[in-house]
Amino acid sequence: MDMKSVMFVCRRNSCRSQMAEGWVQAIGAGKIRVVSSGLEASRVHPTAIEVMATAGIDISGQTSNALAEFAPADFDAVISLCGCGVNLPEAWVLREVFEDWQLDDPDGQPIAVFQRVRDEIRDRVVALVDRLTNP
Repeated sequence: MDMKSVMFVCRRNSCRSQMAEGWVQAIGAGKIRVVSSGLEASRVHPTAIEVMATAGIDISGQTSNALAEFAPADFDAVISLCGCGVNLPEAWVLREVFEDWQLDDPDGQPIAVFQRVRDEIRDRVVALVDRLTNP
């Protein structure tokens, strides 16, 4: 079986998509290739780095990338984390798996919001990895 590839996409690729990438790297290591991007690139949010570190996952080496740097055909699954799926070019939403998780944006919110969103992403990533690796 070929290893599946997942693209997480969000508006700025700074919080939610970065946390999702980190979770898949940890939970799906050796089973799933993962990348995250944004409709525009920005930075990896320091609070996202902090809350992931408290969960034992280091995302400090990840980079913020623009979706335009990637080709849809390279990915089996595309997951939008912010409701931005309606703004994606059609080729992205027509992948084998497309989901729009529409999670709260923790940017500018108290750390408790970052922690809640981190945990919501973890739970969804666990289910996603299971679906993609156990068809």
